[in-house]
Amino acid sequence: MNLLECFIFAVVSILITGVRRVVTYTEVIAAEGSQAVLPCQYPAPLISHPLIIVWSHMEKSTIWRKERNGLEYRGSKWSQRVQCPHNQYDKGKFNLQINSVTEEDGGLYSCKLDDGKHDNQVMLRIIKVSISPPDPISGTYASLSCSLTPWRHGVSVEWRLNNTPYFPQTRTIWSKENALKNLRVTEKESGTWTCVVSYDGNKGQASATMSVKGIIQPPKDNAKVYAAVGSAVTLPCVFTPNLRPLSSGWKKVNAGGPSARDLQLLSLPLSSSPARLRWDKSIHISEVTYEDEGNYTCAGTVGSQRLTRTMQLVVAKVVPLKEKHSMTLTCQLADASEVIKYEWVHVTYDQNGTALTGPIWEGKDVTISDGSEESWSEWTCSFYGKEGLLGNVTYNIHLMSGLSGRKSSGLSNNTATVVGLSFLLAVLLLILAQMYKNHQRRKRIFQYPALETIVHTISNEREERERNREKN
Repeated sequence: MNLLECFIFAVVSILITGVRRVVTYTEVIAAEGSQAVLPCQYPAPLISHPLIIVWSHMEKSTIWRKERNGLEYRGSKWSQRVQCPHNQYDKGKFNLQINSVTEEDGGLYSCKLDDGKHDNQVMLRIIKVSISPPDPISGTYASLSCSLTPWRHGVSVEWRLNNTPYFPQTRTIWSKENALKNLRVTEKESGTWTCVVSYDGNKGQASATMSVKGIIQPPKDNAKVYAAVGSAVTLPCVFTPNLRPLSSGWKKVNAGGPSARDLQLLSLPLSSSPARLRWDKSIHISEVTYEDEGNYTCAGTVGSQRLTRTMQLVVAKVVPLKEKHSMTLTCQLADASEVIKYEWVHVTYDQNGTALTGPIWEGKDVTISDGSEESWSEWTCSFYGKEGLLGNVTYNIHLMSGLSGRKSSGLSNNTATVVGLSFLLAVLLLILAQMYKNHQRRKRIFQYPALETIVHTISNEREERERNREKN
């Protein structure tokens, strides 16, 4: 009877033990090269007395082990990359940290207690993004690959460029454990590409950088360059550093203005460094005319790929309109499609040459009254777009001030001034003539000093006789 009871108790104990075995399952997604944290937590009562805790990979044996006496052991292949923070032990947390994960680290992990009743299983999946080639030339094709290791079905993939969903979302090709995307790239595809993987409520992502080589300045076609008539301007055409176009040139798309050959002859290099000139093909126009406005194309050949960039030179000028008692200045642009605001400001200069600005006038036109303080010196028109100042143009009217409404009165004042000056000049000439005559007379007398003495003696004797006659 006792033997039978013992047998039944043993069988029941085994059954009860099997029923109480607890297995938990978790999935973790990590990007290649990042740190992965595998969770493992048990209730505090289970660890109130020392237990053996073992982390292992189902295919690579033991990774980390903690003995009852507190000693820790790590697998030889994992010793430099894994750790289990001590400060979490008293809370029942034995999370395993794996640094710089690789695709080979993907798989099923287990965190077990030596009581045989608890098993915490974690599936680690690694996401890797690769781009081939990583630095394609604009206009060529590049392949983007997003892999998930170990792979599983039912995965959705979203591509992002610089943290923004990439549209259009072209077709994604599935090849074994990879999601492939092929696209023709331009400079706007440069940046950080991110693959976002999601399934069954789990989500993870990984990124890689693509650097598209080509013309980086201006960054896109149809860019506008603003310049005032008479000023200097640079039309930029800068290739990716160290990219050496075999041939390059400029062309004016629309008729009018200097030809492509004229542009090359008049252009000046922006840098004296020969190394920089290999990829900087910008041109410089020293003095812009209104006829220079229009579309220009810069082109260069890299390998078998022809790279081009189109830009528009927008020329600004001030058009004056003289009326009876005023003048109207109009700010005129060859293309004002991007202008949303005009501002005028009157500029004067003090004795030290310091610029003094007056109040701001808004509008495309400004009217100046004759004889006012604003009817001389400079007026500057600034024009703005959605992103701020586009450019400005200055008009100097100090030479026009004499043509104001004071024209008739100014003429009469000038006439009176001329007459007065003429009279003073005539009087001065008469005085000079008399002085000259006196000088000549004295000069003739001084040539005969004896005669001068005789004349003087005779004069004295005559005066003496006249006095004596009066006494008698």
